[in-house]
Amino acid sequence: MGFRPSLGNSDFRDLRRSGHDYIDKSRFIEDVIDDCGRILLFPRPRRFGKTLNLSMLRYFYEKSDEDRTDLFSDLEVWKSETARAHFQRHPVLWITFKDVKFSTYEDALAFVRAQIRLMFQEHRKLLKSGVLEAEERAEYEAILNDTATLTSYQRALEVLSRYLARQHGEQVVVLVDEYDTPLHAAFMHGYYDKMVEFMRAFLSGGLKDNVNVIKGVVTGILRVSKESIFSGLNNIEVYSMMRPRHARSFGFTEAEVQHICEELGEPGHIEGLRKMYNGYVGAVLSANPVELYNPWSVLSFAAGEERILRPYWVNTSSDDLLRRLIMQKGFGLNEMMEALLNGDSLEVRLDENIVLRDVELREDALWSFLWFAGYLKAVDAWLDDGDTR
Repeated sequence: MGFRPSLGNSDFRDLRRSGHDYIDKSRFIEDVIDDCGRILLFPRPRRFGKTLNLSMLRYFYEKSDEDRTDLFSDLEVWKSETARAHFQRHPVLWITFKDVKFSTYEDALAFVRAQIRLMFQEHRKLLKSGVLEAEERAEYEAILNDTATLTSYQRALEVLSRYLARQHGEQVVVLVDEYDTPLHAAFMHGYYDKMVEFMRAFLSGGLKDNVNVIKGVVTGILRVSKESIFSGLNNIEVYSMMRPRHARSFGFTEAEVQHICEELGEPGHIEGLRKMYNGYVGAVLSANPVELYNPWSVLSFAAGEERILRPYWVNTSSDDLLRRLIMQKGFGLNEMMEALLNGDSLEVRLDENIVLRDVELREDALWSFLWFAGYLKAVDAWLDDGDTR
């Protein structure tokens, strides 16, 4: 009897082979494969298992000389013949923007370019594959040498997916982690328009109507409006916490937390965990909403010998944007904030299509931001003339 979590390890292969316990979220792979949408966006609060789930998708899909059967054979996904048909079959493009948090556009762009170079380095066998034309080789090498034009970096996702599909004779899986982190920093430091322009070109070029991509999965905290980052990307399916599909793929369900408590040998811990960490509801627009727990908080509790209930989630990232927004709203928020602190609820409009500029101008945009980021819990929701309340 026991439960050995691996705290902070978001590499699925390393986690599975380390001997630590894993809460089986592999059904997510089957759900992604079965989803009729080709490009899927999953906005979730921080520390909700987004990176680990993308890593899991990568190790399942990715064509490799390494046999990875041991990573999945005892998990739920292995029961699906449909899913296993894609096991280690496709080239995979992976890029993360989680650390793009700079005060200038030049520094942020330099870091983004470095991430793109890493992606190209992972597939540099293309240079010896014989599938590239002379001009294509030259552009590829320019990216590796950091001498490519800005346009080449903006086209990088589309270009590399085309080369890989040509080399392997299989469509490519594209995984983009924390796509909106550069936008948060850009908004805070005054270069938002420039960063939106770059990210729009990069993502739309690689994901919009790209016949070389079989599936694209994008994660972030916010679903940033189509009018900004996703303009022109009309083939994207957005699965926020509102929607029932994929609702159990991120975060821990009540049953999963109960299982952890039982493995710890203390099933009674569920009461304290429920009171402290059960702060999320998925599928709130459905008839069967899903109570969800923050995985970081639950695993932090389970990893500690003392089993102390603490606000582990609070210090896991910067709250600069939130502080700025609340300071700007000033005393006008006092009454509503006081109600929340007293345990009361508020009826507000939630907008899933956030434009960051509007967060400073519209009160409902602020509440939407707080909900997306995980600071507020939606206890009930309904549609009011097409809007969510």
